[in-house]
Amino acid sequence: MMKTIYKQKGIGLVEVLVALIVLALGVLGYAALQYKAVEANSESGSRIIAVNLARDLTERMRANPAAFATYKTRMGSAESQKKYSTNCFSNFCSATQFAEFDVAQVVLNAERFAMTMNIMKCQGNNNNRQCIYVAWGDTSATDGTNAGDCTNATSYQSDSTCLVMEAY
Repeated sequence: MMKTIYKQKGIGLVEVLVALIVLALGVLGYAALQYKAVEANSESGSRIIAVNLARDLTERMRANPAAFATYKTRMGSAESQKKYSTNCFSNFCSATQFAEFDVAQVVLNAERFAMTMNIMKCQGNNNNRQCIYVAWGDTSATDGTNAGDCTNATSYQSDSTCLVMEAY
């Protein structure tokens, strides 16, 4: 004997709709998670490049300590960063010429990754140490209170995308 239950009609459809809504919410959460992961991956890639650029400049300055003033002067002015008088790959260079060439090479590498660089006195210390600033995105490699500056005195601007490395 078979009994038919008439009170259950249409319940399966409501259950399927609720399951689809739950599934859709799960997929939206997963998509948001993927977006954040891609964003974090991009940011970490930029930080790795910035560390390598700053380290490259620091190592060049340590290899040529006699021309530290030239490194600081050339890096401090955007107009002079890419200028050099002698190609030190193929010619003999003085310490000053080497510094000019080094700055131009590092800055050109930074430009390939849409980054800017600068060297300034480190804020908040009295020992005259210099800091290398590397910035990307809408941030400039500067210290100040304007929107888009990397740091403001001894702290990072909240929305900046930059890296500061001490060089001594």
